[in-house]
Amino acid sequence: MDLDEAFVSAGEFGRSQKRFTAFLVLLQVYVACQSMLILLVGAVPEYRIDQEEFPATREELAKHVHFANNFTSIWYLIKHEAYKVSLSSSLYFAGLLFGNIIFGPLSDKLGRKPVYMSGLFFDVIFGYVTAFASSYEIFAMSRFFVGIVNGGMSLVSFVLTQEYVGKSFWALTGSLTNVTFAIGMAIYALLGYYIREWRVLAFVSNSPGVLFFLLSFMLPESPRWLYSQGNTAEAEDVLQYIALANGKERLTVKLKPCAGTMKKDESAPGVLNLVKHPVLRWRTVILMYIWYVCSLVYYGLTLNAGELRGNLYLNVALYGLVEVPSFPLCMFFIEKSWSGRCKTTTAFLIFAGFACIFTVFLPENSAFFLSPSLLALCGKLAVSAAFNIIYIYTSELYPTVVRNAGLGVCSMACRLGGILAPFVPSMKSLNPSAPFMVFGISGLSAGFLTLLLPETLNKPIAETIGDLQAPTYQVLKNQKAE
Repeated sequence: MDLDEAFVSAGEFGRSQKRFTAFLVLLQVYVACQSMLILLVGAVPEYRIDQEEFPATREELAKHVHFANNFTSIWYLIKHEAYKVSLSSSLYFAGLLFGNIIFGPLSDKLGRKPVYMSGLFFDVIFGYVTAFASSYEIFAMSRFFVGIVNGGMSLVSFVLTQEYVGKSFWALTGSLTNVTFAIGMAIYALLGYYIREWRVLAFVSNSPGVLFFLLSFMLPESPRWLYSQGNTAEAEDVLQYIALANGKERLTVKLKPCAGTMKKDESAPGVLNLVKHPVLRWRTVILMYIWYVCSLVYYGLTLNAGELRGNLYLNVALYGLVEVPSFPLCMFFIEKSWSGRCKTTTAFLIFAGFACIFTVFLPENSAFFLSPSLLALCGKLAVSAAFNIIYIYTSELYPTVVRNAGLGVCSMACRLGGILAPFVPSMKSLNPSAPFMVFGISGLSAGFLTLLLPETLNKPIAETIGDLQAPTYQVLKNQKAE
């Protein structure tokens, strides 16, 4: 039997896959706390200085500055040093970029589980370095290294979540992963509300990673990765284990050899294959821009929560919780034949773009239902839905042998948007409308570009690059489409 048939026989989403999925989905709460750490740790609360002249040194400033609400700022980064908060945030996103470049191809060559486990281990280590950093320089560099391992680890864990289940459940598991990240933002805001000392907050939000690391030893390797590498016997063992855990004791899994398995003297498919093959080249270029825009708008609007009026913790929680309704919406639309992945992504990106542009034409003091804040929240909801779909969509557009490499390259472009995002809200000093115009135009352009990609709804998943051009794949694709 082929791999998809084996998944159906073993159970596409049985008890074992539900346990694996639940574990990896809950991991996103930890990922969210690490990703959004600077939102609260780097926030500058209300403060007063008990002398007329601004202190010349940081030590003097520490003696004379008084923060409201028992909140401490990292090394008193206020006034002329406030830019260092955005800098540390950008360093984190720069780390994500490198993590995606390194971890994606590595997991395609060495396996999903060992690369994921290594990333999680170092994520926890560098997270504690952040909490105990003795200077801003160490803090900033630890954020860079956290970005490398956190971004790489979360990328591989997402792929694992997809590859443990049958293809028909990819949209569900992908959506659950992203909705849990959104809930993680709200949980982090709640932690920050009760823990006002930044070192304690960094320590507490990092500690769950230890438990996740220990429990990760129970996860099996991805059967899809094993099969794509020609390790048919090991893939059968994993599928047999899944079948037994799903209550199918008498099932015997026997896979036919993978047609596109490389020979021993051949190098493993990697990033260069995304450039060499025309069908993958143009997909990658378009996807990279879409991922860049999703990240720029998503993180730009999220980091802008600190610029809004009102309670900081409530704003951060709202910017997380507003994403939750986006997931049932996109789950509904992407499974419909008249919308699918492509048209739904286009619609959400265009909606996000218009929502951001329309904020420019509304006065700040307008009623809540016509306020820029509400439109910004609507834009965040829409771009969150697009971000959720593009993860699923990209996974389906790449063959298994280069899926992590493809996701890694797209995530690299995504992180470029993340690096720029912390500085976009500060463009208000040039023109109050500038940030939302940048977000709006970016969303519109990415939305229209999405229409150039093929639809993947109800179409087979390619295991090798050769599958994309194989006659049997093309016939099956046409039959499924009909």
